[in-house]
Amino acid sequence: MNTQRICIVGDGLSGLMAALALNKLEGLEVHLISKKNKHSKDKRTTAISNSNYEFFNEVIDKLDKKLFWPSKKIDLFYETKDQNMNFLNFNEDSKNLMYVFENDKIKKILIKEIKKKKIKTLQKNINELKDLDSYDMKVLCLGRSSKIYQSIIGKRSLDKDYKEIAITGYVNHNLKNLNTAQYFLKEGPLAILPFSKNNFSFVWSVDKDFPKKDINLIVKSKICEVLKTKKIQISNQQSYPLMLNLKRTYHKNDILILGEGLHTVHPIAGQGFNLVLRDIKKLQEILKYYTGLGMSLKSTPALEDFTNSRKSENIITGIGIDLTHNFFKQNKLLDPFKETILKNISKNNTLKKISKFISNQGLSI
Repeated sequence: MNTQRICIVGDGLSGLMAALALNKLEGLEVHLISKKNKHSKDKRTTAISNSNYEFFNEVIDKLDKKLFWPSKKIDLFYETKDQNMNFLNFNEDSKNLMYVFENDKIKKILIKEIKKKKIKTLQKNINELKDLDSYDMKVLCLGRSSKIYQSIIGKRSLDKDYKEIAITGYVNHNLKNLNTAQYFLKEGPLAILPFSKNNFSFVWSVDKDFPKKDINLIVKSKICEVLKTKKIQISNQQSYPLMLNLKRTYHKNDILILGEGLHTVHPIAGQGFNLVLRDIKKLQEILKYYTGLGMSLKSTPALEDFTNSRKSENIITGIGIDLTHNFFKQNKLLDPFKETILKNISKNNTLKKISKFISNQGLSI
């Protein structure tokens, strides 16, 4: 059987990982297509589960472990009138719960691996899908706002504008034994993600009308208050709008949407890129099955199989994160009962085990 060609459109983290994962399959020739003159930097960090870290190890030869900061403990806090109540702790002795990496550094590693594997890379702007007609399968990793998706899915998606922004940045500090943590504050959830001994990133989700004047001072003051310190330095601070978008249609004929274009979720649970990696792994498994049978991808239900395998988990996870976000938002009726509810949750070991499993493996539907 002749070699079949797949193109991955988009060279963000999703596109690069998809290209490397599918390039491991025999009988496939993978091309990576990126925009011309694109030199944007991504000064953010990403958290991935232990199982997805293992997937990175499968995809990349001789992965530099120093670029992934491990965490064996995650603390969750809820802001009450008197204190930040530590209502839940996740601990692991034998393995790490999660890893945090700097996006720019990992992207460089992925690009280096692309060159090492001699994956053909093309620079051109794709304005119409007919530009990709020569490929047996097309995988679009164009981010969440690409207009080209409309020709595939129309308006079939679950959408919600949170009317919030995520403020992100890096923090240099001298604190000892800082753990990964999530603080549910009155202004909105604040995530603390260590990625080296003296550095962590933060994601603070706040109302879009959050004061713009002196925002740097406000952010620094809040982080110092939460961590009970005065000596920190913040860099790479930026912000972006938050929304929920869950596609109901994943593909059309031999064209598949992948990455943030498929599902965009609130950062409160840190599951965004974890969902993407599980999607890529499942796509790799399905294509391996059909190519192993010697079948032409165009004549198989591979993309339908992928949709059936992944859509339920992606939608349930997205809605579950949305419900969690709504629970912790200020609510006059619910607020008086939250502290009692959270104290009961902290005593429930079964719930802890289930939460750890889902965060690591997904729903495994």
